[in-house]
Amino acid sequence: MKLSGRPLAMTVAAFVATTAQAQSVRDVIGPSPLVAIEDEPPAKLFVDPPLPEQLAKGLVFIQYRTENLRVVPVFGAGALDVSPRIGHVHITVDDAPWHFVDAIGETIIVVGLPRGPHKVLVELADPTHRVMGSQTVSFEVPPRK
Repeated sequence: MKLSGRPLAMTVAAFVATTAQAQSVRDVIGPSPLVAIEDEPPAKLFVDPPLPEQLAKGLVFIQYRTENLRVVPVFGAGALDVSPRIGHVHITVDDAPWHFVDAIGETIIVVGLPRGPHKVLVELADPTHRVMGSQTVSFEVPPRK
């Protein structure tokens, strides 16, 4: 008996479509930002090391994500009552006495660091800048080729 590739391809496509449908949008992106959440779980921060391809070029691209907190450019005490919870991140490079803020949730980009060891502190903050969690990423900028 000879099997053609077409029935197999159709079976695989149907399986992939069924699997994709099994995961809802809510499963992927979380709850709707339009509906308040009772008893919200604590906010969490996840930070990856710099992307190696970019680091080899002397560029520091750090991806991060949050859970139970949407990163948005809204600040002040009035925003503390927003649900689902909102906030932003503070970024400190090499223990500098100052930090910069990311309020859009995109990849952190740091350029112009000299070769050698460095660290970036990423802090999850509420709209009043109260830190709710942090993670430090250590890395080395290689010599330029």
